[in-house]
Amino acid sequence: MTIFRWGILGAGSIAHKFAKGLNDLPDTELYAVGSRSQAKADAFADVYQIPQRYDSYEALVADPKLDAIYVATPHTFHKEHSILAMSQGKAVLCEKPFALNAAEAAEMIAFSRNHKVFLMEAMWSRFLPHMQKVKELINEGAIGELRMLQADFGFRMPEVMPEHRLFNPHLGGGALLDVGIYPISLAYFLFGKPKQIKTVANLGSTSVDEEAVMLFQHEGGQLSLLSTAIRLNTPHEALLVGTEGQIRIHSSWWAPTTFTLEQKSKKAQLIEVDTPLNGYNYEALEVARCVQEGRLESETMPLDETLDIMKTLDSIRKEWGLSYPAEAK
Repeated sequence: MTIFRWGILGAGSIAHKFAKGLNDLPDTELYAVGSRSQAKADAFADVYQIPQRYDSYEALVADPKLDAIYVATPHTFHKEHSILAMSQGKAVLCEKPFALNAAEAAEMIAFSRNHKVFLMEAMWSRFLPHMQKVKELINEGAIGELRMLQADFGFRMPEVMPEHRLFNPHLGGGALLDVGIYPISLAYFLFGKPKQIKTVANLGSTSVDEEAVMLFQHEGGQLSLLSTAIRLNTPHEALLVGTEGQIRIHSSWWAPTTFTLEQKSKKAQLIEVDTPLNGYNYEALEVARCVQEGRLESETMPLDETLDIMKTLDSIRKEWGLSYPAEAK
């Protein structure tokens, strides 16, 4: 087995979580990091003993020893930085949301396919063992026919800070793109794309969504009731309701966690799925597997689904009357 070498583009908080996951993997090396300043790149690299540190993203992606780049910059830059890395032949794992909108996502996907370079959205929850186990139980008919999903992801920012990325429309702020994408992606994972969407949001003083609820009806009539917020703490649970029982994924459902299986005429069963390390390692393993097998995308997080999710996010924002200044360019 050859060593799979990663570079991290951007040195923010999510990059730290991914770096911790990488450092615990066999046959994997976190080889380089790139930032806008040498001081920030050095500080990040020192924490994880990264041998190469660059003061520009261009220098990072040009490193010939790298197999893949993890794009960890704010989502307004995802298209630019993903294409930059792919232009140097590097496989890309791009943090969610994949892009600012569907048009940008389509450009990224077209570049990947035209240049035959691997690309995947970093929806890490898809690859976690407990989520795979939940899908397995559903496919086995453990709760009968799955008909309904209730899921949320909301947290409370103590105050509105207009320049903070969560409240700044110039940075694609708001709950939907930051955390609302998690329950939406879960609905896709379970039911596929919605055929009908009803939604309402409270737009705050900076004009971004601070709280929102969404109702999806899918092709088979299944329903998804979803909520998100950046000014409210929500329960952080997912409830999957079938005709013969239900699965309750406990807080926080999108991260390594336990779940309860409730079946008719049976005692509820708490299921604990072993999840070594911090969970970010599973999406990294998927990238390495796909690249080493010569694949251009993942079957678990396919690019067409990523694009359709971005189209759904666009349609939701359109209903709210929410657009970002960067989209006017």
